Amino acid sequence: MNKLLAWFTPENDRKRKFIAIAFTLVISLLFTVMCIYWWGDYGFALFVITPLFMGICPVIIYGKKKSITRAQAFNVAALTLLFYCLTLVFLAIEGVICIIMALPLGLIVVWLGSVIGYEIIKRKPNSGTPTLITLLFIIPIFSFVEKDSRPSVTSVTTSIDIDANPSVVWKNVVEFPQLNEPTEFIFKTGIAYPINAKIHGNGVGAIRYCNFTTGSFVEPITVWDQPKLLSFDVLEQPEPMKEISFWDIDAPHLHDYFVSKKGQFRLIPLPNGKTRLEGTTWYYHRIKPEFYWRMWSNYIVHSIHNRVLEHIKTNSEKN
Repeated sequence: MNKLLAWFTPENDRKRKFIAIAFTLVISLLFTVMCIYWWGDYGFALFVITPLFMGICPVIIYGKKKSITRAQAFNVAALTLLFYCLTLVFLAIEGVICIIMALPLGLIVVWLGSVIGYEIIKRKPNSGTPTLITLLFIIPIFSFVEKDSRPSVTSVTTSIDIDANPSVVWKNVVEFPQLNEPTEFIFKTGIAYPINAKIHGNGVGAIRYCNFTTGSFVEPITVWDQPKLLSFDVLEQPEPMKEISFWDIDAPHLHDYFVSKKGQFRLIPLPNGKTRLEGTTWYYHRIKPEFYWRMWSNYIVHSIHNRVLEHIKTNSEKN
């Protein structure tokens, strides 16, 4: 045991840092693969507890029986996170954009972990092992428990005022021609965006196809109140994005982790023959923590809404 401990905490600073980072990296990747591919869970275990472990573990190993500063503690934790992200990309587990989206949360939690690790070894230089063992048990237990939790449905509404009467706007809501190439940066990163919409049939029961760059949303019409309200369910939907990577990535979160349930367009008459058009999407995602990922999801859905509403506005005001 003493020989093993001595191997983990050599006197050479560079070797000690390497061992601290490498050990934490291997364990973190192992739990990441288990969370994603075994339990199918993108939740607190993956995005909170694992980064917390990445903050605490290398600091305890690196600082055991050694005086280090807070800056050194965060440095070794941040390097662990960096190598972790690069390895995810290299092994085709995740793409660049998803890692960038998760990085702000990861950095905060890793920093918090480095603070906790630093305080542990500062007060008791020879302690820390019970904390690491506890985290090693918490990650799989938490992932297994939370994977069956029910997600909550969220609605996002975006509106625009159009200089045309509701009857004209309605025609461009039901279906619309090809949109121009996007100028928004978010859609240049691989996030799917709408390109046109077609409808087969008329009235309730008709099938609307909103075509995106990754495929089509199949939308059976549930309310046809011309020219006031068009509502529809979402029967099928394409992947929400195409990952940016050196490899062809098909990450599990691209399938049934962001789910659009239904949508609607409401046309509200305004003075002087104008129309306020409101687009609403109801969705849920099985990625936690919800408050963090909902910010990203709401931003993306608003961006999609704005692209469609601006297109409808332009076509309606031409008539």
